[in-house]
Amino acid sequence: MSVNPLRKRVHEKLASAPGVRAVRRPVTPEAAEQFNLHYVRSGPLSAHPIVIIPGGPGVASIQLYQATRRRAAAAGLDVVMVEHRGVGLSRHDDAGHDLPPEAITVAQVVDDVAAVLDDLGVEQAMIYGTSYGSYIAAGVGVRHPQRVKAMVLDSPVLSARDIEAIRHAIRGLLLEGEVEGTEELAAKVRRLVDDGTMDALSGEVAATVYAYGGAPLLSRLLDLLLTGHTLLWRAMTQIGRLSLLKVPYHNEIDLVGRIAFRELDYAGVPDGLPLDPSDALLEMADQIPGPTPEFEGEPYDLVAEMPRFDWPTVVVSGQRDLTTPPPVAERVAALIPGAVLVPLATAAHSALDSREAAALRIVRALVHGRAEGLPAVADELDALPGNQSVRLLVWAVSVAAALEARLPGRTPTS
Repeated sequence: MSVNPLRKRVHEKLASAPGVRAVRRPVTPEAAEQFNLHYVRSGPLSAHPIVIIPGGPGVASIQLYQATRRRAAAAGLDVVMVEHRGVGLSRHDDAGHDLPPEAITVAQVVDDVAAVLDDLGVEQAMIYGTSYGSYIAAGVGVRHPQRVKAMVLDSPVLSARDIEAIRHAIRGLLLEGEVEGTEELAAKVRRLVDDGTMDALSGEVAATVYAYGGAPLLSRLLDLLLTGHTLLWRAMTQIGRLSLLKVPYHNEIDLVGRIAFRELDYAGVPDGLPLDPSDALLEMADQIPGPTPEFEGEPYDLVAEMPRFDWPTVVVSGQRDLTTPPPVAERVAALIPGAVLVPLATAAHSALDSREAAALRIVRALVHGRAEGLPAVADELDALPGNQSVRLLVWAVSVAAALEARLPGRTPTS
């Protein structure tokens, strides 16, 4: 199917934007057919640019991160971002058809990064990967170690077994109250689970509220549920589902989401216990045409490979992150010789997307050879303002909670 006219106009506009280029890449390693893999470079040129790889899979780079690149350039950073194959400007082959399933693998995405560096004439780069992007960044370290000058792994993904750490983190917080000051919060969640009000999807909402708004905001929202006020919760659950929908040049999971299941086993096997994140993660698979891809195996054994990484590495971890929880980041930092762990006490998942000011400060420290001092200023970094969109979201939820609390509720949960 050829590209529709509206998408074609957007494509042409983005492809002609300053700093945007394309490199020819094979559709698959064995194929003669090629396609245009787009990327963008911005900021003052340097010998070792920062390649920023966003999360996903499915998150685009060129349009979605325009403002981030402007701010990075203002901070004196030379940034390269690659439009992931199967997404946005890199979605189609020369005939305008979607790239086929066999074109979408972690190994090919990793090799795309190296091909962009070749096209730029860059021998070594600093690689910044967040969430899923951290796996791609680490993959560059495995397949192309000579191209890595330094690395930032933000909210890192380590292996297909991360789902166990995610389960433990969510249940430890929401059911067991293992985090200091959350015992009362967990008691409320247990009541809601016992009476069937809170299922796995509601648990994902609760985890998100906690990550961005902390225990006090989540406790207020739980009180709404306990008094029969469900309007805000239902709205947030639907918004969570909408966030998975395809938005061209922003989030296009339909072609590339198979990586999450086939190679990284995002959802694992549901265990049938309360608040299993597998149930929510499987909703992501609904955006992929056809049956949910079965897990075939990881492309890399990062547990075995990371001890060979011999470049400066910073591992960033939001301490409220329930998507790639802190124990995963701590293990990554322990595996990589000399890695510097930077815990952000009140941060959620992906500093790049929720605490951009801190993320850029961390990159600048790495560029200037000051990464070792980052743990000492972790509290200062954590105190930097969060992204405006996140602050607005927290404010909106707080206001909505206050308004709904004034409405008549149903019979409180006993």
